[in-house]
Amino acid sequence: MKTIYLFILLICLNCLPATAQEGGKERIKVYSQALEGNLIGDPAERDVTVYLPPSYKSNPDRRYPVLYVLHGFTDTDSQWFGWETHWINLQTVIEKSLSEGLSKEMIVVMPNAYNRFKGSMYANSPTIGDWETFVTKELVAHIDTNYRTLANRNSRGLAGHSMGGYGTLRLGMKNPDVYAAIYALSPCCMEGGANTNTEQMAKLEAFTPEQLEDANFFEIAAFATSAAFAPNPQNPPLYLDLPAKGGELRQDVINKIIANRTLNHVDQYIHNLKKLKAIALDAGIQDRGISEASKKLHELLDSYQIPHFYESYQGDHLNRIAERIQTKALPFFSENLMF
Repeated sequence: MKTIYLFILLICLNCLPATAQEGGKERIKVYSQALEGNLIGDPAERDVTVYLPPSYKSNPDRRYPVLYVLHGFTDTDSQWFGWETHWINLQTVIEKSLSEGLSKEMIVVMPNAYNRFKGSMYANSPTIGDWETFVTKELVAHIDTNYRTLANRNSRGLAGHSMGGYGTLRLGMKNPDVYAAIYALSPCCMEGGANTNTEQMAKLEAFTPEQLEDANFFEIAAFATSAAFAPNPQNPPLYLDLPAKGGELRQDVINKIIANRTLNHVDQYIHNLKKLKAIALDAGIQDRGISEASKKLHELLDSYQIPHFYESYQGDHLNRIAERIQTKALPFFSENLMF
C-alpha cells in the first residue's frame, strides 16, 4: 500500500508546474569617460541594471557568460527590469525561461541609454557622447572586473529591441572581437530617409533643451536622430542640425542620417559579420516597416552566405517581445555562448 501511495505522490509531483528559479538584480552606477563632456550636458555616470542568475550567490566559484541587452527608444533599464511598471519585466522573462528549461544561467546587463533626447541610438556623437565606446568597452570592462564573468568574447552576447535592435546590429558588426553572438529583435532605423517635413522642422528649430521632455514622439525622434548622426558643436543650445532649416531642406544633413541606416552601410562590415559565431534577427509581420527591413537584411545576409537565424512572426512591435526573448533569444544565447 505504501508503495502505491509513493507512486501516486511521484506522479503528482511530476505534474506540478516547473518551480520558478529566482535570481537577483542590482542597479549600479558606471562612470564613462567616453560620455564625458557631451555637449548636451547629460551625466557621464550611467545607471546599469545587472541580473545575477539563481546560483550566483550559492556557487561562489562559478563564472558565467554575460548577455548585454539594449532597450528601445524612450525606454529605460529601470522599466525593462521591473524597477517600475512597464510593458515588460525582463527578470520575469529570464526566470520563466530558466524554469521551463529553455535556457541556461547567465548574467544579463542593461545600461540606461535614456538621455536628453530619450534615446542615444547607441551611437558616437559629440552632442550625446560616445555611446559605442561606453557600451562595448567601458561597460564590458566594468562588468568583467566586478562580477564573476567568463571574460572573453566567446562567452559574451548582445541583444536589443527596436532602437536596441538597431544598436545590436550597429555595435555587433563593428565589434566581433567583443561579442560572439547577436540577436536583434524588431530592429528599427535600418532603412528610410530623414524627416523632411519643413513645417515640422520649423517648429523644432525654436525648441530649447527645457522643451524636449514635452516633445511628442515624432518630434523627439527627429531630435534624437540628428543628435546622434548630425551633431553640430557650433549650433547651440541643442548642438545638432535638422534636415531642414528656414523652410529649406538640407541635403548634407539628410545624407548623414541616411548613411547611418543599417541597410545603407552593412556591406562595409561583411567581413566582421562573418567573424561572429551566431547572428539572429526577427520581427512581427504587423510591425510593417521594420518587418520589411528585417527581411531585406535577412536576404542580404543570405546573398553573402552568412549563416543566421531569421523569423517573421505574427505580432506587432511590442505584443510578443517578452515571449520571443523567453523562447527564442535566451535559448539562442544558451546554445551559442560558451559556458
